Amino acid sequence: MEERLDERSLSKRKWRCRRGLLENDLFVERFFRRYEETLTTRQAAGLTALMDLSDNDLLDLLLARREPEGELARPEVHEVLAQLRRRPTANEP
Repeated sequence: MEERLDERSLSKRKWRCRRGLLENDLFVERFFRRYEETLTTRQAAGLTALMDLSDNDLLDLLLARREPEGELARPEVHEVLAQLRRRPTANEP
């Protein structure tokens, strides 16, 4: 079983994920509402790799205008990107 993030690490990750583009923030906020209770260290690594991108490059990935390439094309990045892209359900904002 994968190790979950502790409260302090989760808080730091949330702070690190704040973005300059509102569109990116909306994806990230929804991601944390869904997954913060179960976020693993592996997923956190994928999320960190995505947050190292510029806002425009991140938005292109979130909107599926492009896919991760090169060093970014790792399993944990693909997993988190799929979670970020997941559309809201009827009972979610």
